[in-house]
Amino acid sequence: MTEAVTVTRDGDIAIVTLDNPPVNALSLHLRKPLHEALEALRDDDGVRGLVLACAGRTFVSGADITEFGTPKALERPNLPDLIAALESFAKPTVAAIHGTALGGGLELAMGCHFRVADAGARFGLPEVKLGILPGAGGTQRLPRLIGPMQALTLIVSGNPIGSGDALAAGLVEAVHDDALLANAIAFARARADEGAALVPVSRREDKLAEAKNDLDGFDAAVAALLKKKRGLDAPVRCAQSVRNSLTMPFEDALAAERNYFVELVQGEQSRAQRHLFFAEREATKIDGVGKDVAPRAVKRVGVIGAGTMGGGIAMSFLNGGVPVTILELSREALDRGLATIGKNYDISVKRGSLTEEARDARLERLGGTTDYADLAECDLIIEAVFEEMAIKKEVFAKIEAVARPGTVLASNTSYLDIDEIAAATGRPQDVVGLHFFSPANIMRLLEIVRGAKTAPDVLATAVSLARRIGKVPVVVGVCHGFVGNRMLAARSAELEDLLLEGATPQQVDKVFTDFGWPMGPFAMGDLAGLDIGWRNRKALGKTAAIADALCEQGRFGQKTGKGFYIYEAGARTPTPDPEVEALIAEKAAERGIERRDIPADEITERTLYPLINEGAKILQEGIAARASDIDLVWVNGYGFPVGKGGPMFWAESHGVGGIVERLEFWHARTGKDVFEPAALLKEAAASGTRLAALRKGKAA
Repeated sequence: MTEAVTVTRDGDIAIVTLDNPPVNALSLHLRKPLHEALEALRDDDGVRGLVLACAGRTFVSGADITEFGTPKALERPNLPDLIAALESFAKPTVAAIHGTALGGGLELAMGCHFRVADAGARFGLPEVKLGILPGAGGTQRLPRLIGPMQALTLIVSGNPIGSGDALAAGLVEAVHDDALLANAIAFARARADEGAALVPVSRREDKLAEAKNDLDGFDAAVAALLKKKRGLDAPVRCAQSVRNSLTMPFEDALAAERNYFVELVQGEQSRAQRHLFFAEREATKIDGVGKDVAPRAVKRVGVIGAGTMGGGIAMSFLNGGVPVTILELSREALDRGLATIGKNYDISVKRGSLTEEARDARLERLGGTTDYADLAECDLIIEAVFEEMAIKKEVFAKIEAVARPGTVLASNTSYLDIDEIAAATGRPQDVVGLHFFSPANIMRLLEIVRGAKTAPDVLATAVSLARRIGKVPVVVGVCHGFVGNRMLAARSAELEDLLLEGATPQQVDKVFTDFGWPMGPFAMGDLAGLDIGWRNRKALGKTAAIADALCEQGRFGQKTGKGFYIYEAGARTPTPDPEVEALIAEKAAERGIERRDIPADEITERTLYPLINEGAKILQEGIAARASDIDLVWVNGYGFPVGKGGPMFWAESHGVGGIVERLEFWHARTGKDVFEPAALLKEAAASGTRLAALRKGKAA
């Protein structure tokens, strides 16, 4: 064999070991020798059973996605060939799984008659997160092992499960705390000794029977499952493919699955989602922070502020296994915050998304205090207090007085100057911005704001900790609003003018949801609370004719039952309000604006194009290191449609030249800075340079 595949023997049991670091991906140079080994062992009369195992830290973690779209992806043997070879064995085959069996790795394991696992192993089919579906029988074999609805739930979520759940579901036959390989060999030998008929997974039908007899019930459950995946093609194809396991012969359903895979992998959504996958990898590469820079140890985190944001931040760390001490100024506020955290976990238990044991373990890691001195043992302290510089500086002075040397001092500011905050301390090298997004325990994005003097190991600590607690870290520079909120301001700049000139809130929101946003800006404003923006505008000496008027009437959004919309009897569904339309018309008349019909494409041009333009300015200034970093911010923090890959990816797909042309049109018509095309955007349009190839205003 080769270095990638070795064959050894334990008596009459053959052990095939795959070794393709770092994650044993199914590259062509692994597939070829593996196929040769399987064919040879299948016909070897001296072999009574086979164990498929992997060297290194994991079982096969999937296909080599760098081969997607290349000739290597099409070259035989492919993964279906490997699985077919395994299923052709008349002797027991056993997959010995440690680490992760994901995607093609799990499909390969399902080609074996049996699967045994290490107690820490995890299993999943995450292809949907790349805009595709399992293309080597995953949608056909998994339903035959664990039932179609449970299989579809796993496939559509793309999230892995642990070995305990896998055992309960029937995905694996045994779980071992240690000596996995020895136990797998013993399992294979026992099955060989039994001499019972061996049925390949593809020929098993018993787990399909119930759903076959109730297709209407299955379809209803599928419809409910797909509700949250609106606008994405891959989950729909996953559902269709799993349904085919109930209505088609295996071979026909397998062919249909392959056709779906080819269709999806060539589609724009998959290209967008693969872009985001690689973007997450690139985002952890930070200028000036080499692999030799070790993160600081973080064993306990202090959180200042037990309100909505502080509580959510605390939960993020607790969920990631990090003990937290949360501080409030009064015992009453602290108790209220702790109670809210407990209530949130109770809701998760009630929904079935968290066990009582997991809830209790997280709450055991939580402590509360009203005394700054109790933060002295924390390795990172993050404040989540009111967004006002004087208050931030006052809090940092108190933190600095108790924090030991080397403690990371972080601010959750959304807009303020991290350098000014850092300058108010005697240790600016320890200061970093950690901008969580609300609700902090749910939203994946963490904007890590790099100050002028932030130490490299502080940045390494922030990135490492973000990944530890399941966040997507993106390092950004200092400016008002950083990347996300600065671009949000550009996207929002024309909203009031669109209303004054003739649009309605529901029309604008529909353009956004038709594009793929989860909700439009006016519905989002009502959800967040219009009073927040009103308070910020007053602090900055700014006004907004319509939004200010609504707030003056006590219309703060969902919390008051009225905002840009009406919310009947506490409902969350927005209903258009004639009073708001009358108010808009009144404000337009006061300004002498003659209202007109505004087409959908104009709404897009006056909201989405400034967003992209501001992103180009941010890249040009070096506030973001890469265009793909900007895409991560907007997909994970602001609801930009994942199937469109982020604003900068979408701009490139849509055509940068056309965007520049329309920005110039609106700039000439209005004279507004928000429409003046960024030099970088114009340069990319003129030269044909891809935005993805630009780093800090230069071609990579």
